[in-house]
Amino acid sequence: MAARTKLIPWEDVLTEQLRDPEFRSEWDRTALARAVANAVVTYRSREKLSQKALAAKLAMKQPAIARLEIGEHNPSIETLERLASALGLRFIVDVAPAGRTAATLPPDVKVVADATGVDGTRVLVAAG
Repeated sequence: MAARTKLIPWEDVLTEQLRDPEFRSEWDRTALARAVANAVVTYRSREKLSQKALAAKLAMKQPAIARLEIGEHNPSIETLERLASALGLRFIVDVAPAGRTAATLPPDVKVVADATGVDGTRVLVAAG
């Protein structure tokens, strides 16, 4: 009989990976991309749409939807505008220098990233 493997919660894996400065830098850089990916996947699932159907609704091609859902590349302002207009999604990005208070967020958005760079710059990303 094979030995059972103990599963490690993803939060523990992420906490460990975030100790690596290079990983942390990339994680912080792609915060907006992950927020958009999560919002698009959630919308598509809730509306029971295929990537192709969502692409048609957004006047985009299916591979563009796939790229958004992967969450590795930050979308353009134009893409964010398109998502907000066609799907009713909301994205807030607040970048502030060291010592500045972060923006007050409305209750209908969820913070998906709140990172402080080595120079003290704070980046807050929220979606809803």
